[in-house]
Amino acid sequence: MEKTTLYLEPELHRQLQEAARRQKRSQAQLIREAVAAYLVAQPRPWPRSIGMGEDGKLAGSEVKGWLRANWHPR
Repeated sequence: MEKTTLYLEPELHRQLQEAARRQKRSQAQLIREAVAAYLVAQPRPWPRSIGMGEDGKLAGSEVKGWLRANWHPR
């Protein structure tokens, strides 16, 4: 594990201490779980390459429909 320092407002720090005491767990455990839950809930960015092949007429999101309409197996 890596160590980090964080500064909390006094009221938030008090609430964290109380939660840790009530749950009989360390403050560090609660913080790790909260940060992990926050990060999991964040949307993942699209790769920068998506949409690079757009030509002003056909957007990358429309390619699948265009292929179905224009490339018929013969």
